[in-house]
Amino acid sequence: MIIILLGAPGAGKGTQADLIGERLGLVTIASGNLLRENIGNGTPLGLRADAYMQRGELVPDGLVIDMVTARLKAPDVARGVILDGFPRTLGQAQALDANLAAQHKQVDRALYLKVTDEALLDRLSGRWICRNCQASYHEKFNPPRVGGVCDLCGGELYQRNDDRRDVMENRLRVYFDQTMPVIEYYQANGTLVEIDGAQDIEKVGEDLLAAVGPVPAVVVEGVTDSSAA
Repeated sequence: MIIILLGAPGAGKGTQADLIGERLGLVTIASGNLLRENIGNGTPLGLRADAYMQRGELVPDGLVIDMVTARLKAPDVARGVILDGFPRTLGQAQALDANLAAQHKQVDRALYLKVTDEALLDRLSGRWICRNCQASYHEKFNPPRVGGVCDLCGGELYQRNDDRRDVMENRLRVYFDQTMPVIEYYQANGTLVEIDGAQDIEKVGEDLLAAVGPVPAVVVEGVTDSSAA
């Protein structure tokens, strides 16, 4: 079973991918981690990717998809896999489908953690850090007792540029410009399931598991692995 987990930054993809992956006995693959593993292990694909990065260029979509499809051939993913946050663009989704079809495989579910822009911005922005002890606060979820002052050491609190609301607004715009066509693509072919990502972690996990349904048994050398999800 091949599952794609989609959602904007702050939607909780990483947390849920780990939770449902462990629950269902599926391997979780994040394209960024896969890229680093290939480069670190010096694989042919990793060496090609590293050459682009050394020149300060983006790694081409085709090369990333080659890494993903090669990973899907490994024995440990025979039961299934969760692709965390990949594909990110329509071109990646179409190329992934083409590569999977060549292996007589397909995407079984595309699970979209849907969270409102306002909730995403609340989660992503508003963090403040103490200059002295590096304690972390949040304007809404964990504010200091006195504005601008650390509860622990009395140090000055500051905000990193990438924690500012306007920066996060732009980051979300970029994400949705790239990824909304992917969501529409999987919706059109009937594999998309929307999950309310604003619920608590446990309820989101339950809804994801229900959307996936039972994972098919895997037969390896005459032995059936039918461990229930």
